[in-house]
Amino acid sequence: MQYRQSSGTGLGSTCCGSLRHDSRRTFLKIATLGAGAAVMAPLTVGAAHAAQPGGEVDALLLSCMDYRLIDDIGRYMDGRGLTNRYDHVILAGASLGALTDQKKAWGEAFWDHVAVAKQLHRIKRVMVMDHRDCGAYRVFLKTDVAADPKKETAAHAEQLRALGAAIKARNPGMEVELLLMALDGSVESIAESA
Repeated sequence: MQYRQSSGTGLGSTCCGSLRHDSRRTFLKIATLGAGAAVMAPLTVGAAHAAQPGGEVDALLLSCMDYRLIDDIGRYMDGRGLTNRYDHVILAGASLGALTDQKKAWGEAFWDHVAVAKQLHRIKRVMVMDHRDCGAYRVFLKTDVAADPKKETAAHAEQLRALGAAIKARNPGMEVELLLMALDGSVESIAESA
């Protein structure tokens, strides 16, 4: 392959040193260099905020899969100063998803994640965040509790408290935080006992 000097006025001119790139191999080399730079950029630009492998994080968060609240959950956790400082497990229904007999494997997966988070990241707290108007509650409970805010809060509180108690029973000394998010992103704390 040869590079040919160009006067800068013909079809073969480029913006980069007036070298003509007229082969696929040259294109692929340039594209590979560009891709490498793109891959490496996050390692240098965001290094100050990068999570450390095998390091400590503050908590494990269990939340629902509902697409409407993914950004709100991230903003809530960031607002609590937990950016890159928590592990995240997502199950439809959050607390109900971890407890339901209809999806036993989900509960097993949740407990496995708690064990791995303790081992790898030395978590000291599990945060469980349910949300209002949860479709999984309609599916698993076969009723729509969202129509009555008091019944809805009571249904979530029952599941959250049951999971919170199970977390503490399996992990003595583990802190548990029970939360209920509204569709506007606001979050209320649910007491561990009624």
